[in-house]
Formats: sequence, structure tokens, C-alpha cells
Amino acid sequence: MNADIAPGGGQLVLVATPIGNLDDLSPRAARTLGSADLVACEDTRRTGRLLAHLGVDVPLTAVHDHNEQRRAAEICDRVAAGQVVVLVSDAGTPGISDPGYAVVRAAVARDLPVTAIPGPAAFVHALVISGLPTDRFAFEGFLPRKAGARRDRLAAVAADDRTLLFYVAPHRAADDLAAMAEVLGPDRPAVLTRELTKLHEEALRGTLGSLAAMTAEAAPRGEVTVVVAPAPVVDPEAAVDDAELARRVDDLVAGGLSRRDAVRRVADEAGVSKRRVYDVGH
Repeated sequence: MNADIAPGGGQLVLVATPIGNLDDLSPRAARTLGSADLVACEDTRRTGRLLAHLGVDVPLTAVHDHNEQRRAAEICDRVAAGQVVVLVSDAGTPGISDPGYAVVRAAVARDLPVTAIPGPAAFVHALVISGLPTDRFAFEGFLPRKAGARRDRLAAVAADDRTLLFYVAPHRAADDLAAMAEVLGPDRPAVLTRELTKLHEEALRGTLGSLAAMTAEAAPRGEVTVVVAPAPVVDPEAAVDDAELARRVDDLVAGGLSRRDAVRRVADEAGVSKRRVYDVGH
């Protein structure tokens, strides 16, 4: 039994695997894979190559978008019977825009032990090298394929004051970036990252407009993560014209309100301070 896995019973272990550079697989992750009773993976051929690289011979079973619900019950049965089942995705952390959530949910529902071996995640890598704020962020994953649903999703986060992260399929980069520029604003700072952890890792910094133009000319190669700056903070008072405030006060006073009541009403209607309305109205 692997010293990293608690003895005396089965458990489900989510193991993060490299997103490009095989050296990013931790020794603990390698030991866990080597001591598993079963490795559940998206593509048995791809994970088989990783295990062969490690010199590991462990049974594999496929868990992907089309069979995850069914496989979840089978995996839980094995864990309940005392087996250690390791769950991996093709690359990165299982459950992050990859299968895994349904299996974990099923295991939790049956009160089975669940743990994880942390490791690579493309959106975290992209965020920390982007140069955009990292204190608060929202991971949006892949945008919907259909144009209307894609615009709706972007509109829902357009005013978000957190850094936004999106996974982008290379063949959809032009459509996704064009939609981002249209809905979030062409001048919004953004970073397009590709080939993370690999020899040709690249971070292209600019605006959504410039990145959209670039991807329209040529689709980027490799897996893409786009990091978008938070929505600019808008001062509601800055959008209100002083002359308009003064004119509105004068109109209300001419209609019979006291200046004090007119100032209060205009401030409430415009969403600005009474002091500002008072100052411009005198």
C-alpha cells in the first residue's frame, strides 16, 4: 500500500497529471498511480503512455463525458469493496472542465473516502503569469458553442470586478475572442496563453480587440487559456453632468418645490450625493 494513501480501506483519489511537461508529475502522484487497484481515465491510450513512462502496470478503465454517470456507480462499488481507485483526466486536474465531478459526487453521496493529489491546472498557470490581478478571479471554463448562448454567458459576467479565465479550443478561438471583444469591450486588457509548460509556452498580452484580430488571422496552436482583466470600476457620479443636475433642480424649484426638497429629489434620482447637487445648484 502506498504510504501516501491511508491503509485499511478503499478510497477515491483524484490525481492531477501534467498539462504538457511530464516532469511536472510529482513523486507522490507517481507513487499513487503505481499503487492503485484501478486507474479511471478519459483516454486509456493517453494515460497508458503516461503509466508506461513511469514503468507502471495498473488496470485502466475509461471515464469520459458519455459514460461518467454509469462509471461513477461502478467506481464507487470498487471503493466500497476496499479498492483504491485513482481518477485522472487527459491533462491537468480532474473535474476542472474534465470528467470527475459526477464520480466525486457519487462517492460523497455514499460517504466514501475521497482525496486528491494536487498538481497542474492550466487556468492557475495562466493566471499567475498573466500580470493581471490574482487576488479575486472567476474561472468560466469553455464558453457555449452557440453564438446566442455564448453572448448571454459573457453578458452575465461583463460587469464582474474579478479577473476572468476562459478555456478556448484553438479552432473556436476566433469566434470566442470576437464575442469577448464585442460583449466585454475591445479595450479590456487580456492575455492569451498557449502551450503552457511546454517548450513553446507563450503569453500574448494586449486587449480583447487586438487578440480577436490576431486569432481571426490565424488560429493559435495548442491548448489556449484567455485571462481577462476585471471590469473597470465606474463611478456613478462621474457619469452625471453637473449642468443637467442644476437644470433639474431649477425645474423642480420652478414647479413649486423648495430648493432643499429639489436637491434631495435630484440626488436620489441621479444616485449622487446631496452635497454635490447643492453645490452645483447654487
